[in-house]
Amino acid sequence: MKKILFVCVENSNRSQMAEAFANIHGKGKVEAYSSGSRPSGLINPKAIAAMKELGYDLTTHDSKSLDEIPEIQYDYAITMGCGDECPFVKAFHRDDWKLDDPKHMEPVEFNKVRDEIERRVKDLINKL
Repeated sequence: MKKILFVCVENSNRSQMAEAFANIHGKGKVEAYSSGSRPSGLINPKAIAAMKELGYDLTTHDSKSLDEIPEIQYDYAITMGCGDECPFVKAFHRDDWKLDDPKHMEPVEFNKVRDEIERRVKDLINKL
C-alpha cells in the first residue's frame, strides 16, 4: 500500500477532499492522510456539502496538524499550492498541485476545484 499525504494550510478544504478521493479511488492501493501547517480545527461546511453531493461524508474527518500524522516515510507528499513545503515530512516524492483555495468561492466554483482535485487524485493513483 502506497502512503500519500495531502497538505494545505488549514486542512479544511483541498487536502481533506484529496484524502477523501484517495480513499474512494485508491481503496486497497493507498493509505491516504491529510494535514495542515496551521489547521483550522474544522472542516469547511462548503467542502462537506460538495463531497455530500458525491455521496461522501466528510463530517467523519478531522482537521489535523502535521504533528498529528504518523511519522512515517510517505510515498508521496502533495501540497495544494499554498506555499507549504513541509520540509520535515519524509517522502520519496513531492509535488505541489497549485490549486486555488476555494474557501470563499460560491458552490459552482468550489465544485470546479473539487472536481480538479478528484481528477488529479485519479491520475496519481493510476501512476502507482
